[in-house]
Amino acid sequence: MSEERLAAYLVRGDDPVLRGEAVRSLVRELVGDGDAGLVVEEHEPDAESPDLSAAIDAAATPPFLTDRRVIVVREVGVYGADALRPLLAYLADPLPSTSLVLVGGGGRGALPPALVKAVKDVGRVVEAGTPRTARDRTSWLAEHLKGAPVRLDPAASKAVEQHLGEDLGRLTNLLEALGAAYGTGARLGPDDVEPFLGEAGSVAPWHLTDAIDRGDMPAAIEALHRMSGAGDRHPLQLMATLAAHYARLLRLDGAGVEDDVAAAAVLGIKGSTFPAQKARRAAERLGHDGIAAAIGFVAAADLDLRGAKEWPDGLVLEVLVARLSRLSRSGAGRR
Repeated sequence: MSEERLAAYLVRGDDPVLRGEAVRSLVRELVGDGDAGLVVEEHEPDAESPDLSAAIDAAATPPFLTDRRVIVVREVGVYGADALRPLLAYLADPLPSTSLVLVGGGGRGALPPALVKAVKDVGRVVEAGTPRTARDRTSWLAEHLKGAPVRLDPAASKAVEQHLGEDLGRLTNLLEALGAAYGTGARLGPDDVEPFLGEAGSVAPWHLTDAIDRGDMPAAIEALHRMSGAGDRHPLQLMATLAAHYARLLRLDGAGVEDDVAAAAVLGIKGSTFPAQKARRAAERLGHDGIAAAIGFVAAADLDLRGAKEWPDGLVLEVLVARLSRLSRSGAGRR
């Protein structure tokens, strides 16, 4: 163990694959040289009557034939307030010989703030979600490649990062497949990796809006396809992303902002001014007429998605993204 075993852990994250990997890694550390069959006990919610009493009893029971117990409770977010009350009482005075690992996040119920605080008071929260920013994803990927069965050169690492996008949960299976194909310790380039990449993963919404703002139509269409394909985003979700983007530009139009700090204040952005900087530059590039034309395109496409035009949803969005990209490339409201 690299750290003291704590009384409780909360592993949370939206991606079930990343969450599962984080739990396995944590449990492996907590077990150490012990026998996992004797140390670890797992509990999952009963669909008919979610009840935490068995898990709490297990956590409150001293170990037998070992010096420690690890109790894993899956999908803790599905439990209601009545079921969580005894758990909060246990966390107020946990058994020192038990490490309670609570797992939650994603679409299986929100995690109550009281539970998060109770865990933090006696243990720690393990963030296992998809990294939010491009820099964080790059760091996350570099860290996970250190212990990989194969070694990727910089070009191969970049290819994997770009291809997976937000779908970082696919990394483990990809690395295992590469290890089985080329052997442990093999050093690989992009040509070695490419046949194993499969479908391109989803990307964050800013990939789409940034490409549109640059006037890069091919990149924008690719981002659209990745968001609607691997990302499984509904057409109206994609429309909402674009509507919100141009609503930001409209708020800046005529506001007289002269720097990124002022733009962030107008947009209500706290912390980093980078998003405000991008919005301000896009608004300046388009100008008033361009912003008005873009909002007109978005409004018309929204009506088309709702049945005004008998086009497939994908075609409506492709045409919209193409028009918006061309508008940005022209730098004004010309079509």
